[in-house]
Amino acid sequence: MSKIDSYPTEPEFTIKTVQNRTGIKPVTLRAWERRYNLLEPMRMPNGYRLYSEQDIQLLLWVQRRVESGVSISQVVQQFNQIREKDDWPESVQTYSPAKKRKKAPRPAIDYAEMLFGALVSHNEERTAIIFEECQVYFELLTIFQEVIDPCLELLEESWFLGDIPIATRHMSSQIIKGRLMGIMQGLPMIKEGALILVGCGPEGMNEMRAMMLAVLLRQNNYHVEYLGPDLPTDDLIDYSKIARPKLICLSINSEPTAFLLKDFSEQLSRLRGKPRLAYFGRYVTQNEDAREKLGGIYLGETLETYLERIRRYMTLGVV
Repeated sequence: MSKIDSYPTEPEFTIKTVQNRTGIKPVTLRAWERRYNLLEPMRMPNGYRLYSEQDIQLLLWVQRRVESGVSISQVVQQFNQIREKDDWPESVQTYSPAKKRKKAPRPAIDYAEMLFGALVSHNEERTAIIFEECQVYFELLTIFQEVIDPCLELLEESWFLGDIPIATRHMSSQIIKGRLMGIMQGLPMIKEGALILVGCGPEGMNEMRAMMLAVLLRQNNYHVEYLGPDLPTDDLIDYSKIARPKLICLSINSEPTAFLLKDFSEQLSRLRGKPRLAYFGRYVTQNEDAREKLGGIYLGETLETYLERIRRYMTLGVV
């Protein structure tokens, strides 16, 4: 990764943009400026502040340390000690300006149908071409929500109706999982800040949504580990004692999985650091009573909602 001083210093971002990029509220930004002289944004004649990319990278570095349990005063002290040596911290984010994507020749849902057709015909070469074309035209969140999710629904419905054999359904799932894992491995691995664990609850084998969430979290520069399907609660407790995550996000798609997790949130609350359980999936979406029994944080119905609620919890401590 690059050091923070390698990023542009031109003042161009409003305080609202900084909040959107970092999750830090304007009142907190102003307090940090006033109490710790952490930043010196340009002040416009109307009083508005303008921040640089270097400012944003510094705030992300500070935020990661605060999330990991270090007080803001200690973080500022660490930063000042580094600067006294005429050095800068390493950035926690690989910055690249947003690429202007080409206008898609067709709606995303059309690609879902094209992908479904390639998968059920066992045409892996065509499948690869469709994935690559999607990445030219769409952001990952759009690909996941408007291409892969509808394609998976088509596969599920076709298998249920007897139009495709179970072998085709399994093969299709494995191809999509491979693509998701390839995307995740191609993203920068963040190993600083509060840890998020992602996977499927006990006896849960449908890991597609969990994998997509892990990919999106890594793309958004969170310290995330993807643990896979069928995670027993005892193993999760043991690993949490070692890894000390801040959040454990689990997919819950069946009543047995929800039953096996009924006391898990309480068990986590007794661990050092008090990690929180967050969950998502078809079963908890359809059963409000199950959510009340599980406690923890329900992430909602869509990947976009998952990300927003995780961001709010990781930065503000609330959802």
